[in-house]
Amino acid sequence: MLNKLASGAAAGILISIGGSVFLASESRPVGAVLFTVALLCICLKGYSLFTGKIGFLPEAHDRESVSVLLWGLLGNAAGTAVCGLAVRYALPALGAAAETACAARLEQAFAQTLIRAAFCGVLMYLAVSIYRDRNTVVGILFCIPVFILAGFEHSIADMFYFAAARSFTLRSLGFLGTVLLGNAAGGMLLPLLMKLGKGAKARG
Repeated sequence: MLNKLASGAAAGILISIGGSVFLASESRPVGAVLFTVALLCICLKGYSLFTGKIGFLPEAHDRESVSVLLWGLLGNAAGTAVCGLAVRYALPALGAAAETACAARLEQAFAQTLIRAAFCGVLMYLAVSIYRDRNTVVGILFCIPVFILAGFEHSIADMFYFAAARSFTLRSLGFLGTVLLGNAAGGMLLPLLMKLGKGAKARG
């Protein structure tokens, strides 16, 4: 349990570093590219990131896989919360930037947030699955900047932004819950479609 939690916290710290450099960048494209350092290091070190693991649940949904996913998510939340508050204290300008970003996010309708999160989930699944299957970071280097520049929502990065903004309201929690749901749905979309296609082919 502690190993799973620690692995999730480590991933949350790395996502927070990626989020920090994005907030600090005057150029969105540059910030989006630099954010990839987070998932690159997470994949290379084997840390537990919710958005990187949820897409594989249709393939491996045994008790251990679910345990890794949930304890990892708790670690993700803890890591981003601590880092967000630390960044807010040490780098007030980034905290102010996070406030602006979070205020804009809370203006989104539920369906908008859900759709943005689902598209992010698709790209996160692709980034990690390409790394696993092809032993290449190409998917990471392209999928991450694409979801950021497109305006899609990443639940763990958003946890960091809201912590850095010191926004811990029920509305903020509702937003994060919606993004988690959308990330999960998007992450499992392609695997479920392929599973459905294989099942139809076997029956045919």
